[in-house]
Amino acid sequence: MASLNVSSVLVVLFLTCGAVMATKENDQIVKENNCETKMGLPCVLEAFTSIFNTGSISKKCCGELVVFGKVCHSALVKRTLENPLFKDLNLAAIIAKSIQTWNNCLALIDSPSPST
Repeated sequence: MASLNVSSVLVVLFLTCGAVMATKENDQIVKENNCETKMGLPCVLEAFTSIFNTGSISKKCCGELVVFGKVCHSALVKRTLENPLFKDLNLAAIIAKSIQTWNNCLALIDSPSPST
């Protein structure tokens, strides 16, 4: 239960407070690309959990992430890491998980379905 509460708080911060703490560069990228409106909340939660916690991301959400785009994905992860609440995280590990999540989703989306 505590894990769910922490994840919920992190996602809310990711979606709302990030804009206040963002550098102009990341904030500008997010605004110019309409990044905050491109993914549904359930998939945002899955992606966030797979990067900032322990979790996996479904093929459906990988599809949304790929459509979301690498520019938005990278900018929002970086913007989240700028928030003081995340200052104790291992930045290199989070960036590595972010890249791994992106690459795994690309591979999953590009792979043929088992029925073909």
